[in-house]
Amino acid sequence: MSAPVVHDAIAIGAGPFNLGLAALAGPAGVDVVVLESRDSPQWHPGMMLAGTRLQVPFLADLVSLAEPTHPLSFLAFLKDAGRIYPFYIREDFYALRSEYAKYLAWAAEQLPVRYGHRVTDIQHDGTAYRVTALTPEGPTTLAARNLVLGTGTEPLMPDAVPGTLRSDPRVVHSSGYLPARERLLAAQRIAVVGSGQSAAEVFDDLLTGAGEHRHVQWLTRSPRFFPLEYTKPTLEMTSPDYIDHFTALPQSVRDRLGAEHQGLYKGVNAELLNSIYDRLYAASVHGPAPATLRTATALEGVRESTKPGESAAPGGHSGRLVLSLRHGDDDGLHETEVDAVVLATGYGYRQPDFLAGVEERLSRLPDGRWDVDRGYGIGVHGDVFVQNAELHTHGFTAPDLGMGAYRNSVLVNRLCGREHYVVERRIAFQEFGTPGGHPTFDPTLSTDFQEALR
Repeated sequence: MSAPVVHDAIAIGAGPFNLGLAALAGPAGVDVVVLESRDSPQWHPGMMLAGTRLQVPFLADLVSLAEPTHPLSFLAFLKDAGRIYPFYIREDFYALRSEYAKYLAWAAEQLPVRYGHRVTDIQHDGTAYRVTALTPEGPTTLAARNLVLGTGTEPLMPDAVPGTLRSDPRVVHSSGYLPARERLLAAQRIAVVGSGQSAAEVFDDLLTGAGEHRHVQWLTRSPRFFPLEYTKPTLEMTSPDYIDHFTALPQSVRDRLGAEHQGLYKGVNAELLNSIYDRLYAASVHGPAPATLRTATALEGVRESTKPGESAAPGGHSGRLVLSLRHGDDDGLHETEVDAVVLATGYGYRQPDFLAGVEERLSRLPDGRWDVDRGYGIGVHGDVFVQNAELHTHGFTAPDLGMGAYRNSVLVNRLCGREHYVVERRIAFQEFGTPGGHPTFDPTLSTDFQEALR
């Protein structure tokens, strides 16, 4: 009987970051297999609205910023699909979101991705990690010397929404907007809660056909509708230079800066904000605009309306929902009734339960969050890594698609024990922090770490 295969790494989750890892690992001779619980490729299917674009240029694909000639680049996808000339003529660096999703599925077909594998348990036998996954054929176990956690984030609903309403069809998280769109468009009064790009896109979409029979509210607790800050000096902060600076700071300072940086990656495309204003202005020519926009307004509660005789809401429920709202400037409390509410309230990271069996091999901060090292490791023995779970340690570069190839270059180099991909050390004209205050990250691995990989 042949010995079981022990992979160099098992990457859990088939989002863009782990797909990029698998794409870059192959040319470096690193054996990576990706496990995904879903049955097929998916990337934000609930927000695949017509005409919506990425907020980063197409070069922020799986591989180009690490290896521009890689066969799984976005341009290679366009060439394969017979669309590279139309894309060239379009003269727009920002790919359509639907096209980017097709690109990810195209790349996944050529990568070692195993769909329908829901990881349930991980143990370490002293030599390798044993990963148990539930598949349609039953449980299976795979082995690897390293783990890469790319399980992504989960939709967040605010505490103001009671548990009894969280599965109510009148309460929709933006991640599930598209499947609910038809019944939402049939509602008379709708509220959108949130301040980011998803909230703006949903609000803009709901304005379609709004008027005499539909009124849309956009509520945000932010003091104004923030545009995404996208100047070139700000973009320099998505760099290894700034990561060096950020990771060297005390955790309390990193947490403070993280809160201050939300406008750098959670704002709304300025072009969309202007387009929304123009739509409302055009509608106001014929009467009151079919929308209300409220800033500095926090959602404090959601409950069923008790008024009798109300028409049926979407999904067949009788009665409306009452939203309790508090204004952040004057502390005033008021209520508004709606037929449905869309919560564009973001996503949060949840540490996977299947890691319980290897807890002693993981590094944590005193508050329980991952203690992620500069090279994206959380393993006491240098053999467990994270993708987009380091917002608190590495800053707002963590979810940035444009930094995915950089992070994966670092990870592949760590996995193969040499600098296969040239990793940039300095790219910014700016200097962050006190000169000489912290060392520049050296992606070249120590001999001790190379020994640990053998």
